[in-house]
Amino acid sequence: MLSVAGLVFAGVALNAATVTFTRDIAPIVFAHCASCHRPGEAAPFSLLTYDEVRRRAQLIAVMTRRRSMPPWKPEPGYGEFAGERRLSDRQVALIQQWVELGTPEGDANDLPPAPRPAGDWQLGTPDLVVAMPEPYLLGSDGPDVFRTFVIPIELPAGRYVKGLEFHPGVPRAVHHANVKIDRTRSSRRLDDDDPGPGFDGGGGRGAMFPDGHFLGWTPGQAPHMLVDTAWRLEAGSDLVVEVHMVPTGKPERVQVRVGLFFTAEPPSRVPYMMRLGRQSIDIPAGTRDYSVTDSYVLPVDVEVLGVQPHAHNLAREMKGFARLPDGTTTPLIFIRDWDFRWQDVYRFRRPIPLPRGTTLTMQYTYDNSADNVRNPNRPPRRVTFGQTTASEMGDLWLQLATRTSSDRAALDVDYAPKMLQEDIAGDEKALEVNPSDARLHADLAFCYLAAGRAADAIVQLEDAVRLEPKSAHAQYDLGTTLLNQKRLDEAAEHFDRALRLKPIFQRPTTTAAPSRRFKEN
Repeated sequence: MLSVAGLVFAGVALNAATVTFTRDIAPIVFAHCASCHRPGEAAPFSLLTYDEVRRRAQLIAVMTRRRSMPPWKPEPGYGEFAGERRLSDRQVALIQQWVELGTPEGDANDLPPAPRPAGDWQLGTPDLVVAMPEPYLLGSDGPDVFRTFVIPIELPAGRYVKGLEFHPGVPRAVHHANVKIDRTRSSRRLDDDDPGPGFDGGGGRGAMFPDGHFLGWTPGQAPHMLVDTAWRLEAGSDLVVEVHMVPTGKPERVQVRVGLFFTAEPPSRVPYMMRLGRQSIDIPAGTRDYSVTDSYVLPVDVEVLGVQPHAHNLAREMKGFARLPDGTTTPLIFIRDWDFRWQDVYRFRRPIPLPRGTTLTMQYTYDNSADNVRNPNRPPRRVTFGQTTASEMGDLWLQLATRTSSDRAALDVDYAPKMLQEDIAGDEKALEVNPSDARLHADLAFCYLAAGRAADAIVQLEDAVRLEPKSAHAQYDLGTTLLNQKRLDEAAEHFDRALRLKPIFQRPTTTAAPSRRFKEN
């Protein structure tokens, strides 16, 4: 039991006679809890009024004392991030003291304004709102659903985008979402082949984040305006929204909206996105401390603007750090207790400068034993790399800024082959477990093409056609690859099959294999 007089919590001494809801507690709850704990949002109850908070006071005291709420996974002292939801020791102490005093309400004149109602745009009125033309009906129960929705963007000309705000429609049913841009129609092709709104899995090969940007949504993540790094949205592009949905116990009609905020100012610099990680993950059943490590030596000076760690249920501990040429180490992020439910993008309050020759390193640890309460498999089973939550991933994305455009180009030339080889390893590992997945075969084929391995690519595309002989797109992809290898008769045969399967066949905007830099999460 906490003492009312002279309360000390975590080394913080407070005056017990002054703590009230209206003056001391409401500002904390409104700033750190109400983004989720309000009607229409993801949390199971609202915390917008005195009565709502008072009824949950004991629970709030326990969860804040344990640092379970508000959810903020990075450990203090390992990177200073904008928009931290972590409570200070003083804020936690105030909550404990208020509960111990019997939850006094205080003077109504001290009460700050409540947060905006759910459904309002936090960044103001968007310049353009795009939405799914029809809702997706999520079943009341069953496994998680990963589905991608393609939304055409009606723009007469290209625009620079300085802000994006995502509205999930049914927050309690949406675990997280990635937002990408597709100028190639590759995602539309997948949508056309799948009945109903959207299609299973991630976006097409042409669906990518804009150069150097994270676009996505998780519960509690606040949107923000870009200062000098606006990105270009070309006319004729599709918005591709990859959504991880969770059944809520009743049918839900999920219909996401995205608000876009434009600017006439082009970016003064274009960020660069880098991924560290291993896609050859293969965790034996029962292993408690499976480790994944990756590193990369910077060929140019950079600033680190933000990081996004990603893994699934078996990950436990995550570290990202930079070892400078002089031997000193700069921490980028440390998550001691990873929880797949609370992943986020973390933007640094101030960019972190790193000189050429710095080694960027990620280290993730996984627990595939029965002692891991988040292990979905009982008993544990072997888990390999893959995009679904039944598999595992281990990525640390870094948003970097270079001093000049030529430095950015040099970074890309040096780094891109590393990512391509990891993408190849990931698809090869995934096919060990799912050899009948035609889309995986096609994805691996385009990776092989990017690596100059045309013969291996043709083998994979032949497998895709064998597995889905009625897919006009699979026939077209194989025909195009054969044509590029001067195998004209064989190419013509597959083009003919594509037209017989789909007489009105729309050729993709580009037949070139786009970079695989931004695979779905």
